[in-house]
Amino acid sequence: MASHDGAALTEAVYYILLSLLSPLHGYGIMQKVESMSGGRLRLAAGTLYGALSTLLEKGWIQTVTAERDSRKKEYLITDAGRAVLREEMRRLEELLYNGRNLLGG
Repeated sequence: MASHDGAALTEAVYYILLSLLSPLHGYGIMQKVESMSGGRLRLAAGTLYGALSTLLEKGWIQTVTAERDSRKKEYLITDAGRAVLREEMRRLEELLYNGRNLLGG
């Protein structure tokens, strides 16, 4: 299992990992990320598949065979990926906490 080095995740990787809490194929990931970000983040196919390849190498996601169509690859977050996601959420909460304390709001 690959570990996270503590570096911040890119927004795209964060949303890709979040979208894979249930199995999805590439196009489904693109749609879900766009939906979760309110249309602000649109992943190009090249960006998505490059990120998926990296996430597979790190052991943060895995491929699963789609039941509906065995030719289509679906992806699913692993326990390691969930741990990375939780770590990133803690980092983001710290950023918000400190910003609110110093800036107000």
